[in-house]
Amino acid sequence: MNKLIFRKLYFDIVTFFALSSLAITIIVWVIQGVNLLDIVSEKGHSFKVYFLYSTLNIPKIFSKLIIFSYFLSLFVVINRYQDNNEILVFWINGIKKISFINFIFKISLAFVILQLTFNLFIVPYTQNLAQNYLKNSSIDFFPKLIQEKKFSKVTENLNIFVEKYSGDGILEGIYIKEKIENSGNKIIIASTGRLNQAEDGYNFQLYNGKIININDKGSFNLGFKETIYSLSDLNFKTRKEIKLGESKTSFLISCLEKNLIDRKSLKLRCGNKDTFLMNDIYEETFKRVVNPIYIIILSLISSLLILKSKDSNLKSIFKLLLFLFGFSIIIFSELSYKFINTIFEIELIFLTLPIIFVILFYFLILLKTNFKPRYL
Repeated sequence: MNKLIFRKLYFDIVTFFALSSLAITIIVWVIQGVNLLDIVSEKGHSFKVYFLYSTLNIPKIFSKLIIFSYFLSLFVVINRYQDNNEILVFWINGIKKISFINFIFKISLAFVILQLTFNLFIVPYTQNLAQNYLKNSSIDFFPKLIQEKKFSKVTENLNIFVEKYSGDGILEGIYIKEKIENSGNKIIIASTGRLNQAEDGYNFQLYNGKIININDKGSFNLGFKETIYSLSDLNFKTRKEIKLGESKTSFLISCLEKNLIDRKSLKLRCGNKDTFLMNDIYEETFKRVVNPIYIIILSLISSLLILKSKDSNLKSIFKLLLFLFGFSIIIFSELSYKFINTIFEIELIFLTLPIIFVILFYFLILLKTNFKPRYL
């Protein structure tokens, strides 16, 4: 009988977590999707690229929300059990409060593993995959950026004007202005041309024109009958290098093993092609490994709901304070990595603080429930 009761509790918690996390993730994803529209409007990518790129961001969003969704699920389910007197089923069947809390504790361990799996493997992989897909995708939206008799600001440093532009890529009256280094400009004028798509991107095949290079020293003109103006570097707005959050966890751990003494260095970098400051690597590793432990703390905080009687006059205030306290723990867990770069004593405290919190909260619960060792 007890197994059936606990199974129902587990099912209710997991179901509420799945529904709430899905709903919140979709809301955040839609809002973030609006902010990512510059992939199409500014960088010239297609809507297919935009959709796949934004979809690959879902694991990151979900991972960020696991800790809050789990706390919310526990809080709502336990509170509902109390309001509907379903909690009495546990006590009537001889289940002790400490046994109930131990069960919640065990469930939290599964969610810690879930959070670690996302933080250590799934999120870095999908973030790296998304960036590589964006970086390597062709800018097939580029031809639509060119309009007849209008200056088209294709990128921040490139403006294009065409007198006539047919659907098959034939151009007439072409004017290209490119801003180059050292405050210089390159201007290309051609009577006719063609827009071609190559393996490395687009290029203009231009006929009967001239190239004008302008800088502080003056200008230089060069006429041509035919030339190729490559647009393979057109996607320079698309980030080429990977971010730290897209790096494999094995890379972060390897860097820490090699430079453990200099883990807080603001000068030392680690990596071959993509290098990162050791200080940033240390913080990123902390966020991936240590933060999920706070899920256990939140499960114990939620469990405190059963220690107050439903008929208590202070029940509503107690619930509110408990929820606000749990929410504060979530915020604290997201900011705690900022304190590991201080003196060693402070660093050690924040590294061990989640474990300390778990022990303190569990010990407090043991005292409140007048436990007996045989129930542990």
